[in-house]
Amino acid sequence: MIRQSDWRKRPSFYRRRRVTVASSTDLILDALDRYRAESRDIARSAKRWFEERAWEEARRGLAERLQLYGRVVKRLIVDLQEMLGDKALDKTLWHEVRACYSRAIAHRNDEEIAETFFNSVLRALFTTVGVDPDIEFVWFDNEILPSGDESPIYRAFFRTDSTRQVVRDVLTAYPFSRPYVNVELDSELIAKRIDEHLLGAWYHPDFESIEMLKPVFYRNKGAYLIGRLRRSSRVVPFIIALLSGEDGIFVDAVLLNEDDASTLFSFTRFYFFVDADRPSEVIGFLRTILPVKPLAELYIALGHTKHGKTVLYRQLHRHLLHSSDRFCLAPGEKGMVMTVFTLPSFERVFKVIRDAFDAPKNTSRREVMSRYRLVYENDRVGRLLDVQEFEHLAFDREYFEPALLEELARSASSSVKITEEHVIFAHLYTERRITPLNLYVDEAPPTRARAAVIEYGNAIRDLAAANIFPGDLLVKNFGVTRHGRVVFYDYDEICLLSECRFRPLPADEDGGLEPQGPSFYVGPNDVFPEQFRAFLWRKPELRALMDEAHGALFTVEFWRNMQTRIAAGELIDFYPYGEARRLRRRPDPASI
Repeated sequence: MIRQSDWRKRPSFYRRRRVTVASSTDLILDALDRYRAESRDIARSAKRWFEERAWEEARRGLAERLQLYGRVVKRLIVDLQEMLGDKALDKTLWHEVRACYSRAIAHRNDEEIAETFFNSVLRALFTTVGVDPDIEFVWFDNEILPSGDESPIYRAFFRTDSTRQVVRDVLTAYPFSRPYVNVELDSELIAKRIDEHLLGAWYHPDFESIEMLKPVFYRNKGAYLIGRLRRSSRVVPFIIALLSGEDGIFVDAVLLNEDDASTLFSFTRFYFFVDADRPSEVIGFLRTILPVKPLAELYIALGHTKHGKTVLYRQLHRHLLHSSDRFCLAPGEKGMVMTVFTLPSFERVFKVIRDAFDAPKNTSRREVMSRYRLVYENDRVGRLLDVQEFEHLAFDREYFEPALLEELARSASSSVKITEEHVIFAHLYTERRITPLNLYVDEAPPTRARAAVIEYGNAIRDLAAANIFPGDLLVKNFGVTRHGRVVFYDYDEICLLSECRFRPLPADEDGGLEPQGPSFYVGPNDVFPEQFRAFLWRKPELRALMDEAHGALFTVEFWRNMQTRIAAGELIDFYPYGEARRLRRRPDPASI
């Protein structure tokens, strides 16, 4: 600490300090701008990929975007360490840098993204445990989002003539390098859907305007125009799904209710490519048509995964301050690889890798982490839960049930440190909490149970088409979303379908294995589909239904055929809406 009487004696010290603070701030801002520019360049490229049907190029762009944030932060850490030398871990310096940086980003369009970027840099530099309020941006009050009305983030199209005319105005406002196949017919079909929907929702088809977000949302082979129909203070979602065909662009579907919009932005789908200058205002607009969708999931859906994690952590922190329940072991069967716990009033589960795995699990911590990374890097096709990975989290010990603390100490001591005041997680995963399929089927009415069994088979088929093999097909590893969709969430044994070797049981076998093990060689990647029947369903009527609806899954031919199609480079279509939402029925693709 330098006394005031010493100031005039050492003016160079303060000049150097100011220069160091300013230089550090500039270095971080330059890296942030580089990240945002490269990220938006990739998002803008999605338009060309869609127009040119360059699906393989889009897949490479997806991988590039996933790696971009970490690559930029890693490079920045090296630059800061080289510039600051032994002052790189000087917290007093970083306290000053934060203040300087805060002033610099105060009027940015992406201020919230900029704050998270700064925190990412500081947490990587210091390997921070918990949160360090002296050097990080900490905001645990409620998030106040723009409504989307403060600036022209959207375009308004007024209904002055007919529904058909205003829909045509919307479509022609989004030009592509290839023309619409039949914009007049698309406009007529959409207008008919709107009138029918509003007649049921508002008892008459009148509305004042259509308000459409300016950015186009791209994902997989689709492009989405996102908006809302407005009548006074009432709004309903209005989403147009576009496809790029051989002959040009055409409307494939229109989504007009909250459930359909929520499914499009589901936590089981991959992130959109969106070129948004003002992310918070886009999010604010989306909240008007998706009012119950968690804020974190919307940021993640737009590709801002780091800030989505920040928002999720803040939501959890606020929730803990205002709830009376505590973290406890998750209900259901205990996992062999993960210790799973939850907070009953918070719709998340938390997973910690166990120190040791019980037989018959034959894997390692590194392999488990690589499988979760596989899920992060691949298209989830609406069948895999999005998982957020956290490191160095700390919570007050009082938030934990004693039984959970005992289990964590016994099973995951390498990942969890328990002190008298805190529980510190070196590493954990979190995902949305959904109803396990086995519990759902036991408790649901017969009609819904049967529908879930059929959906279970559909989930396995969809994953296979996306080059994903779940590994462990036990129904307890699948769950049911609030929309009735069956998804997979236990990634301990997940792998690429192309890595598997599907084999028939030898002719002298009766379809089962002897208790002491098979009497023939079984390789590490060998899979015997004929055995699936033996352990999928306890109830005979459900087993018979599975056989009837998805008997092909028990054959080697199905799986080898999928591998052949994947090896040939075929990209099978997955749509985040049902057939009923399509404007016109198209020929079904080859059966999967």
